[in-house]
Amino acid sequence: MSYSPANMIDVSELVGLDSSDSNIYGWHSFRRVEGQGGLCGPDLVWLVSFQLSRRFEASCVASFGSICLAMGTQVKAHNEYTHKPHVAFLASPGMGHITPLYELAVSLVTQHSFQVSFLVITTASTLAQSEYLNSNPHPELHIVDLPPADMSGLVSDDMTAVARLCIIVQESIRPLRSIISGFKGPKLKALVIDIFCTGVFEVCNDLSIPVYSFFTASAVLFTFSLYLPVLDREVEGEFMDLPGPVKVPGCNPIRIHDLPDVQARNRNMDHDYQWYLFHVSRLNMATGIFVNTWDDLEPVSLKAVKHEPFFLNVPTPPVYPIGPLIKQIDPVVTKYEKEIIAWLDKQPKDSVLYVAFGSGGTLTSEQLAELAWGLELSQQRFIMVVRKPNDNVAAAFFNVGCEPDDPRTYLPDGFMERTKGVGLVVSSWAPQVAMLSHPSTGAFLSYCGWNSTLESVKHGVPMIGWPMYAEQRMNATILSNEVGVAVKMPVVGDKGETVVVQRDEIKRVVQMVMEGEEGTNIRSRVKELEASGRATLSRGGSSYETLARVAESWKLG
Repeated sequence: MSYSPANMIDVSELVGLDSSDSNIYGWHSFRRVEGQGGLCGPDLVWLVSFQLSRRFEASCVASFGSICLAMGTQVKAHNEYTHKPHVAFLASPGMGHITPLYELAVSLVTQHSFQVSFLVITTASTLAQSEYLNSNPHPELHIVDLPPADMSGLVSDDMTAVARLCIIVQESIRPLRSIISGFKGPKLKALVIDIFCTGVFEVCNDLSIPVYSFFTASAVLFTFSLYLPVLDREVEGEFMDLPGPVKVPGCNPIRIHDLPDVQARNRNMDHDYQWYLFHVSRLNMATGIFVNTWDDLEPVSLKAVKHEPFFLNVPTPPVYPIGPLIKQIDPVVTKYEKEIIAWLDKQPKDSVLYVAFGSGGTLTSEQLAELAWGLELSQQRFIMVVRKPNDNVAAAFFNVGCEPDDPRTYLPDGFMERTKGVGLVVSSWAPQVAMLSHPSTGAFLSYCGWNSTLESVKHGVPMIGWPMYAEQRMNATILSNEVGVAVKMPVVGDKGETVVVQRDEIKRVVQMVMEGEEGTNIRSRVKELEASGRATLSRGGSSYETLARVAESWKLG
């Protein structure tokens, strides 16, 4: 879906505001978008985006019908709803946050007869985010763009990712009361948010709208996060200096070196830590909490949060495991995507190692060179998604989907020529779900982000864990030591530091997973969980029925 100046209409011209009024009260536009017949007319759907002061909101909305009649076009705006129960969603920026919330929204629309308003924070949005949200329009799923926030003087390029994200959310939700109050049709039954959007609790409480949090990471991180305020009170100094693992009540111990970056270092001075602590400390204000997992994948943590006295006394809101919710397989339509899939089509079953580091991850120049050499020496088939090297491992978080560059400029000389036919190098991005679901894909060298983990498990693909930032070390340990679907690459040193993995070790691990007995074992285990994940989302399955019960309570409420 694309937009151009030709199909943007300045509302100020249509409702009689002069240029100074438009500057004062914000920029208002109707976006004309090519859409499905029957959605809002045979040829066009008009999505309306308001940045309105409360003073002018009613008059502008009231003027909408006359504007449409004057234009001679059948119109259905985003705030014109049916009588189906209505739920709204709000996700913080980043594909890892947006994807599970959007897939939950799709489930409510397609399986439980809801209509959904999906509120989008447009400040710092990426091309990948825009393409994803607009790829499969549905008449009952309304994409509502929040007005861009003025971030002048509030964020900088050298700011850490979590702090920057939290400030963007904080500024972007300022007009939320006005936007929600402007919705027509049935009153909102609930607002579903992610962990970084807890700033909406007060507004929604004033409006008597229940708020549900969707914790989009693992249940292990979820239970740790609920326990974090206790650790913060009881532990002096840094968590990294604790003499032994962190023991969350009822859960498996967490090695100090596996603690997420945000929680492990410089907690008394680090803005990321303070922001995260702020948000997790407010989780008990939610009416309920969804988690993107299921009992067969994380039985210990889910049992603890339901039965352990600590979590019962916090008090923890009702917890609803509804996973694995992952991005659906999009049609392969572009020439770029077709070339990748065509290459996979020519490879034997389970023979290709897919290598990717997520929507935000990058390697250093030294590590990228060692990875390339290790893949070449392994003599295994591979597809490797690469980005220009950067010492900041999360450097691509806020520019996912940007224009690809030329990998020859930063990969070892002659690498692409020497591996031609055996390997395929892809710049910046690849259709990951389509690749993981392809029969030729035999393993996934993954950064162990939770969305990618669920995608791999749901499609029965074993993993080589290469954690990079956030909670990925924790995930890699869970997947290898507890779940049994991955082998960890030794990227963590004895003191918890990130180390450069040498080419010979990369060769050894890749060959072990692709050809060895351990690879056979983890492949067998992940196939079991693939079947389990499919069953839990089917009618009668635990995740399906859990969501169905919540949906029914919303309808009755």
